[in-house]
Amino acid sequence: MNYYSLHKKSPNVSFQEAVVNGLAPDRGLYFPEKITPLAKEFIANLDKYSNEEIAFKAIQQFVGDAIPKETLQEIVKDTLSFDFPVVPIDENTATLELFHGPTMAFKDVGARFMARCLGYFNKNNNAKVTVLVATSGDTGGAVAHGFLGVKGVEVVILYPSGKVSDIQEKQLTTLGQNITALEVEGVFDDCQEMVKTAFLDTEINRVLTSANSINIARWLPQMFYFFFAYKQVYKQHKEVVFSVPSGNFGNICAGIMAQKLGLPIKHFVASTNINDTVPNYLVKGVYEPKPSKMTISNAMDVGNPSNFIRIQELYGNDISSLRKTFSSYAFNDHETREAMKKIHQKEGYIPDPHGAVGYLGAKEYQKNDADSLCIFLETAHPVKFLDVVEPTLSVNIEIPKQIEEILHKEKEAKFINTYSDLKAFLNSEKIRA
Repeated sequence: MNYYSLHKKSPNVSFQEAVVNGLAPDRGLYFPEKITPLAKEFIANLDKYSNEEIAFKAIQQFVGDAIPKETLQEIVKDTLSFDFPVVPIDENTATLELFHGPTMAFKDVGARFMARCLGYFNKNNNAKVTVLVATSGDTGGAVAHGFLGVKGVEVVILYPSGKVSDIQEKQLTTLGQNITALEVEGVFDDCQEMVKTAFLDTEINRVLTSANSINIARWLPQMFYFFFAYKQVYKQHKEVVFSVPSGNFGNICAGIMAQKLGLPIKHFVASTNINDTVPNYLVKGVYEPKPSKMTISNAMDVGNPSNFIRIQELYGNDISSLRKTFSSYAFNDHETREAMKKIHQKEGYIPDPHGAVGYLGAKEYQKNDADSLCIFLETAHPVKFLDVVEPTLSVNIEIPKQIEEILHKEKEAKFINTYSDLKAFLNSEKIRA
């Protein structure tokens, strides 16, 4: 399997090169040359396979011969060492819980898979690689945990100062070892632009790659849990719709990839907060990125989502085709809080703000399709947003063990303001991996 740049001005590369490069030299995102649907018999009998078997089938064609079959199977098994339950909310609505991993966020899957792939590629290589990643919340913690202690890999995480939750900040600033956090004066889009600029800066004397969802090894494994969810519900004999809380749009894009592999998903709903670039695009037909705005669903505070170009590619850059199976709705903080209250009071379920946005998108879609089963993604445990969840719902959330372990650790982060600061840091700091 080879990958091409969506800017189409760089050479095609192998899976390994795409993972290590992160971003193509022309600043384009990598995309697989072909997508071959899985056997219909396999899809029709998902409940006969383990999650590990399903995930291996889904990812194998995209890895190709870059990793031996037995090694890839071990990587998949190690990546999926936790559960992905679908929890009913009401008759035609359910939530897919993606927070049972080590950092209690959906990004654990992609981060763990990528870390293990990069560890394999680097096992006989004395050259060191620096993973450079921007985070709006959960990516940083998942990447930090996934890559902690990986041989030959140094991780540098950029995050916007004051715009991630306290627990999210602790998860990416307290691990030490080969993990360094850089606190940026600005918003997530500023962090992401710095990362993209660094990849193409020939004056940086490090081998750089990205662990954001722009990296194929972070993005593609997110297909897995759409398969896992469908496996749990398809015998209800209802058409299945997914409502995905969307910021950088990697997660929903991976869901569309699962659909292209043959998973019979009827429709996708990209549920956003007031950072509504994509909902506006579907209405106006013009893509107009804008500066991000701060909300209580901070991991979705993205004004220029990187992965939307991949979604456009999947639909042949045809907006009319996109609109047939893809909708997008935006909701503000007041609506989000009211949805949290409704879910808790009516159904006894405690959502996080991002899950509540997904729920709102599901209900908006169901106004015109009440009979489909709409599954919204609960992308992070509510404990990660205590300052929002507890006062909104008047509840006290028990602190899970993996969170309790970091609460009293000291934050370690370096403060930067500009790309020049980042460049100076990358060229002056010693690799610790």
